[in-house]
Amino acid sequence: MNTYSDMAQVYDELMHKDINYEAWADYIENLFDRYDVNPKLVCDLACGTGNMTIPLARRGYDMTGVDISEEMLNIARDKSDGLDILFLNQNITRLDLYGTMGAFICMIDGLNYVLPAKGLFELFRRIKTCFIDEGGLFIFDISTEYKLKNIIGSNTFIHCGKDIFYSWQNRYFEKKRLSDMFLTFFVKDGSKYSRFEERHLQRAHSENELKTLLKKAGFTMIDTYDALTFAKPRNDSERIVFVCR
Repeated sequence: MNTYSDMAQVYDELMHKDINYEAWADYIENLFDRYDVNPKLVCDLACGTGNMTIPLARRGYDMTGVDISEEMLNIARDKSDGLDILFLNQNITRLDLYGTMGAFICMIDGLNYVLPAKGLFELFRRIKTCFIDEGGLFIFDISTEYKLKNIIGSNTFIHCGKDIFYSWQNRYFEKKRLSDMFLTFFVKDGSKYSRFEERHLQRAHSENELKTLLKKAGFTMIDTYDALTFAKPRNDSERIVFVCR
């Protein structure tokens, strides 16, 4: 299974059509204010091409970005020219940092890619016992089961742009709560098009499942919100934000 290797070259063009990263940076800062924290050091897990890391660095936070894809990190490094950001090529379930952080974030589906519960627990345990400052916040979101089952489901989506065409074929396995995504890209390269394919798997972790793992890892405060709001999640919420301490 590929994870954002060839796709790294077109990731930003596609994602910026759907995600307002500055609005998410505003929301994270509002959460910092709401929970009365002022972190100097912030770690962005599954940071990808730095779409959350870089806006927060520009706002004055000392950022570290961690991602499993070296291709995505290379793009992040190029985009962060002039900003002092440490990017680390690691699997987040085996997180290993140089010290503690005032806050951790993992936004836009990062934890949906961690399939086994034991991998999530290991990440939560490492953050809580080794790498987060006393009183620090761990903020992350997930795409919900409602979204993966009913919105993405077993549907096929087509995108036809000026320089990029892709088909996105999906299958949702309800028993395993797995979304299996197969993407075929054609990207313009001079007078020709380059073709590549990627397969992505995401698990629909339930809110209760994640709360249980977080508590087992030592987090005692776990609040949840509908995306970009301070309202409680609904049954049809497509994204849920967790704030943990």
